[in-house]
Amino acid sequence: MTRHTFFCVDAHTCGNPVRVVAGGGPLLPNVSMAERREIFLRDHDWVRKALMFEPRGHDVMSGTILYPAFRDDCDVGVLFIEVSGCLPMCGHGTIGTVTAALEEGLVKPKQEGKLSIEAPAGKVDIDYVRNGQFVDQVKLFNVASYLHAQDVELDIPGLGTIKADLSYGGNYYVIIEPQEAWPGLEGMPASEIVRLSPLVRQAAQHKLAPVHPEDSRIKGVSHVMWCDKPLAPRATARNAVFYGEKAIDRSPCGTGSSARMAQLVARGGLNVGDTFVHESIIGTTFDCRVEGETTVGTYRGIKPSVAGWARVIGHNTIFVDDRDPLVHGFQLS
Repeated sequence: MTRHTFFCVDAHTCGNPVRVVAGGGPLLPNVSMAERREIFLRDHDWVRKALMFEPRGHDVMSGTILYPAFRDDCDVGVLFIEVSGCLPMCGHGTIGTVTAALEEGLVKPKQEGKLSIEAPAGKVDIDYVRNGQFVDQVKLFNVASYLHAQDVELDIPGLGTIKADLSYGGNYYVIIEPQEAWPGLEGMPASEIVRLSPLVRQAAQHKLAPVHPEDSRIKGVSHVMWCDKPLAPRATARNAVFYGEKAIDRSPCGTGSSARMAQLVARGGLNVGDTFVHESIIGTTFDCRVEGETTVGTYRGIKPSVAGWARVIGHNTIFVDDRDPLVHGFQLS
């Protein structure tokens, strides 16, 4: 029987958890983070389930594992783990991981105020603001984002026929805006978001089955974003993002904000240089910007940035013991 020990720094980004695995993660070969993600999924996914699922995690749990970067132009490699899987990229996870790594001395930047991480989705540059021993803000320059499909009709049991867009910001998002069949977030309880979102995701995946035009390892609809007008005075828009089987992002969602900006630019609602303040379901905000234009395969895309804050909430030494009947965790259906 074996006891596996993981040293974690627990944090949250604007309300959504980030468990940073600083020690105990599986040893992976010196290859790109995209290749490491494939190896991890094939051989070590039990680590994700043990640390993210109950009883050591919960339905909204999200985290990262730190690795040496393979790329010479990056300071650290980051593998994103959460209840929904091993993601190519995670915005709130990046903000929380960078904050924890800097405050706890896990990463030494080559240049103060700047950092580059190697994510499975590619290189992500970071600007951060340090205040003594603390990090006040992390701004990430995310991977190229684009609108994959628009005005797609989806028949959703219990909701009817809705029109939705599919957009990429590091993960693929079904984006739903207020319309006749769905009046908006006001009066929509969290339980209804959890009930309807898997049906929306399944319908979109069945109809579109997206594959990234430049990296076929990135594919499939993973997130659903319900959009509405903001409540916070300084916000541009509000969202509730669903992922996993029961999770609603408490933060405004970094890759989701990137996907949303790409959608709005493609539809004429935003321009290059515009700012976009995204509000979460609990009222926290990310300060986002359309930094530039680019292409993703044959698609017109954008270069987005997302800025937010995180707080370290504790150190956590977690044991995963083979004697435990629930060694690899569980989820309630």
